[in-house]
Amino acid sequence: MKIGLRILLGYFLILGLAAWFVLNVFVAEVKPGVRATLEDTLVDTAQLLAQLVAEDVKQGDLSHATLVTRMQNYAQRSVDVKISGVRKASLDYRIYITDAKGIVIFDSELRDVGKDYSRWNDVYLTLRGQYGARITRTEPLNEESSVMHVAAPILDNNNDGKIRKIIGVLTVAKATSTIRPFIERSQKKILQRGFWLLLASLIIGISFSWWLNRSLQRLQHYAKAVTRDEKVSLPDLGNNEIGELGQALESMRYKLEGKEYVETLMHTLAHELKSPIAAIQGSAELLREDLAAAERNRFLANIIEQNARQKQLIDKLLALIKVEKQQSLSGTQDIALNELLEQVALDYAEKIQGKQIRLNLNTDPYTIHGDQLLLRQALGNLLDNAIAFSSKSSTINITVNSNSEKANLEIKISDQGTGIPDYAIDKIFERFYSLARPDAAKSTGLGLPFVREVAALHGGEIHLENQSSGGVCACLRLPLG
Repeated sequence: MKIGLRILLGYFLILGLAAWFVLNVFVAEVKPGVRATLEDTLVDTAQLLAQLVAEDVKQGDLSHATLVTRMQNYAQRSVDVKISGVRKASLDYRIYITDAKGIVIFDSELRDVGKDYSRWNDVYLTLRGQYGARITRTEPLNEESSVMHVAAPILDNNNDGKIRKIIGVLTVAKATSTIRPFIERSQKKILQRGFWLLLASLIIGISFSWWLNRSLQRLQHYAKAVTRDEKVSLPDLGNNEIGELGQALESMRYKLEGKEYVETLMHTLAHELKSPIAAIQGSAELLREDLAAAERNRFLANIIEQNARQKQLIDKLLALIKVEKQQSLSGTQDIALNELLEQVALDYAEKIQGKQIRLNLNTDPYTIHGDQLLLRQALGNLLDNAIAFSSKSSTINITVNSNSEKANLEIKISDQGTGIPDYAIDKIFERFYSLARPDAAKSTGLGLPFVREVAALHGGEIHLENQSSGGVCACLRLPLG
């Protein structure tokens, strides 16, 4: 499982558990919270009414008490209001009063007057000076039929500062079902907002995981490309820890590659320079002898030739080093391919004429995008090889074909030479590896490695194969401009 997916699942699991816990607590606390608010309101209402009816209860005649009559008429009033989006169309308080013995002497609903309520908790506890409240179901098996009762003591107000005597109890009752819409509305809002919060958190988590996974994948692809010795630049990973990790890998890559490259280069360069140095030294030592003019000129010519060979080797090696260490093209432009090939042919016109070779250039006006100087050098190396391995009065063909499916161009340079021996097929692109040429001249063995590096920089490739009719076909594939 990819690390981005692991992080996303872990993040979502933690978020889900936290959301479940928080929402569960919120939803679970809404109901008791609203009930506590209802109870608090009932306490205030009961205490107020108990104070207002105390004198009438003391007189003992509630049937003619103005306040009690008004409370009797309270239930008959109608209302039509909206509270927090919930419509209220009726008054829901029930008020009843008991005397000091717990007998109901007033009931706003006129149903339990004369009944003994002394054993009900609201009345029983209040008569004993405690806080009296109860929740009773009108239907034993139905929790939604619960009614909350809160009582307040009715006190004798004329005890001359002494402890006032409880002469009755006033209870205010309200069905808990009346607050259910508020509970359900609050729970619904909490769940809705919790859902949107969870969804937003999920989107943020997915975005973060996508970004992290994308950055890690780009870094992984870069590392794999480096392992395959491909031309690749460090992707832009941003100014963060992953970007710093990429920079550290890039720095480590340069140091390791540089160390290995220098060691290999010095070893191969020392090996390749042994031959011309030995030849120069031998010729120089012989020149100390008293030689005939012809022999002296021959040894001097050998020194000049070997020195030129060393210079050519160093120049080509420097050019190869430059493209090998280059990870991307810096200056590019649109290039007319037919004009570029004509320039390359003109560069080698003297060699072509010297061997009386016929050059057939067949190309349409294609356009490619790249570094003109590097491509000119690379194509020149291929043409130079074709000339070197061609016999006199033979033919070299340069053709260009487009491949629309792969969106690339194939530049083919074919000769009629001796071809590549089987044992050399796998070594032909190695540095300093070269085959004997018909004129016995030895090349630096750096031309084809240079072409390979230039092709890679342009996102292309180079391939050499023997032709059935004889000779070699060098095929340079480049993306269309």
